[in-house]
Amino acid sequence: MTVDRRGFLTGAATAAGLAAVATAAPAWAQPAPAPTVDKFPFPASRDLRILVTGDAGTGSRPQWAVADAIRAQHASKPFSLGLGLGDNVYEQGPWSDDDAQFAAKFEDPNHDLDFPWIMVQGNHDNTAVLPGDGGWLLRGDHEVAYHARSRRWWMPARYYSVRVPREQPVVEFFVLDLNPIAALLPPVFNAYWSKGGQFMTEQAAWLDRALDESTATWKIVCTHHPYLSNGSHGNAGEYDGLPFEPANGLWVKEFFEAHVLGRAQFILSGHDHCLQVLEPNAASKGTRQIVSGAAAKTTSAHGDNPALFQNFGDVGFMTLDLTASSADLGVYTVDPSTAQATNAFQRRLA
Repeated sequence: MTVDRRGFLTGAATAAGLAAVATAAPAWAQPAPAPTVDKFPFPASRDLRILVTGDAGTGSRPQWAVADAIRAQHASKPFSLGLGLGDNVYEQGPWSDDDAQFAAKFEDPNHDLDFPWIMVQGNHDNTAVLPGDGGWLLRGDHEVAYHARSRRWWMPARYYSVRVPREQPVVEFFVLDLNPIAALLPPVFNAYWSKGGQFMTEQAAWLDRALDESTATWKIVCTHHPYLSNGSHGNAGEYDGLPFEPANGLWVKEFFEAHVLGRAQFILSGHDHCLQVLEPNAASKGTRQIVSGAAAKTTSAHGDNPALFQNFGDVGFMTLDLTASSADLGVYTVDPSTAQATNAFQRRLA
């Protein structure tokens, strides 16, 4: 996210403009319509290779270089599916479900990467006034509707789960939308999106039930906003050093602690434009935070959470190889001038 949060919070005129947007918005989010294209199928294999990227949607040369490096990997060792961890359409999100930005910032850079992409909502995908403010949440519904138009893009709703394979799953991905409780300026005029409103209440109840009922070996929660991060945004509850809720992510922290920690092995997030493999801490109850948000941009270091690996200066991506008994993570940095990837970290995490 590029907006200066401290400066934005002092902009009374901008807040007034946001209020007008918020009151004009429809009442609540909609599921995706039925697809009009043949979607790429999820694999039936129990030996999976998963691409993990985030914050890609710029259409810029660095995004293309990372995608070129991913294509080279896919040619030699094919991916089963991909994860896009939010901020899919910089800087302000799409204007409709047929916005040309979907082609310029997703389809074209990812040509020939013909597998399902499990997509997450980011704050830039829900911009109201300034890029990344997260204040016009229904802008992100255009990304849900795009599910019907693209063979690759998988986003049937703002939150959902995917079991792979469908029967006797090795992994279940739980895709969350935490934007309503992390927005720079929350939609105060629409109770549906509030902390205790219908959207977050139903999402929490769904997640509790889905995690309890999951029979998958690996339970992986996918979000845009991280629980822990040593990048410039920082940990949930301390985002950007702000004392204001929800912009500081306190409500995000509380959601993770109430519904996720100790119940999933991994949280995969973007938001900070870096590559981090963090160690679980006492509060995380064994759940490991991984941040892969460097698919087009980089950021600066900020925090001191214990890490197995972290890189703040290079664009890149991650791979996650899963079987019924193992989880192997690879981190790849990419030279934007040559699109050459370097395996900077490789470890069996479980």
